[in-house]
Amino acid sequence: MTSVLVVGGAGYIGSHMVRMLLREGYEVTVFDNLSRGHRDAVTGAEFVQGDLLWTDHLSALFRERAFYGVLHFAALCYVGESVEEPRGYYRNNVVGTLNLADAMLDAGVRRLVFSSTCATYGNPLFLPMTEEHPQSPINPYGRSKLMIEQLLADYGAAYGLRSIALRYFNAAGCDPQGVVGERHEPETHLIPLILREAVRVRAGGDPAGTELTLFGDDFPTPDGSCIRDYIHVHDLCSAHLAALQQSSDGEVAGVEPFNLGNGRGFSSREVVEAARRVTGIDIRYRIGPRRPGDPAELVGSAEKARRILGWNPQYGQLDAILETAWRWHGVR
Repeated sequence: MTSVLVVGGAGYIGSHMVRMLLREGYEVTVFDNLSRGHRDAVTGAEFVQGDLLWTDHLSALFRERAFYGVLHFAALCYVGESVEEPRGYYRNNVVGTLNLADAMLDAGVRRLVFSSTCATYGNPLFLPMTEEHPQSPINPYGRSKLMIEQLLADYGAAYGLRSIALRYFNAAGCDPQGVVGERHEPETHLIPLILREAVRVRAGGDPAGTELTLFGDDFPTPDGSCIRDYIHVHDLCSAHLAALQQSSDGEVAGVEPFNLGNGRGFSSREVVEAARRVTGIDIRYRIGPRRPGDPAELVGSAEKARRILGWNPQYGQLDAILETAWRWHGVR
């Protein structure tokens, strides 16, 4: 049985990835410090609590177990928080990945699938954004991920580390069976915040007393709210499976980037309207100021992933993505 390590496997995307790997017959070990993840989200896999900043924990992990490859989801990922607290982002994201890469090399493990982000691009010069778009991030979160990509490229050239960087656009949705879902504390992502408001109103709350805020109504977009490309978490995970196989084939030298998105953007107001359709609930919102580091529009082209990885996302419609999220956020 093929053994893989999932770093950050107790988090939102990582826990969905663990379930998919187990269904595909992999032997899975999860390594997570539980600072943002949840122990009860990991079932059927071996769980090891540890931190990428603790090099002795990493050394013991790779000394005691033999891994075919590593999938790396462990990162701080809030744009606004990264602007306010950049020190933690560079330490956790960059230093943590450096420690992980070193531990992998020391153990002779040279296959890595890394969760990167479209935030490495910064403000778009053209849309949809391809992998050839200049990388000029506008916040510490994006800069930390770009530094990691550069680190992996250097490690590939010098040491033969084979890695794939999957640049996400906006992850959304939940496990179609409703077993695991999206839990962040604090929650800053739009779709779960919208659905939390739907739950509040369904429980008898006054719609006029909304607790939902959309940040910014003066972006240069058709309705003034920012536009994002939403990709279902199941489709993200299927891309990781394809990437793991691609790195195993030995065709990747250094780090190879792939965008993961639907190629279509939806404004924040459009997401609220879709949630109203899916839930049947009168969801209202307030308008707040823009958050630091938020670009007006982010939409990506995933044609390279479709062509090279053979990736075929299943959830292309916003309503379908929201239905899976509502099943977990609203009905559980």
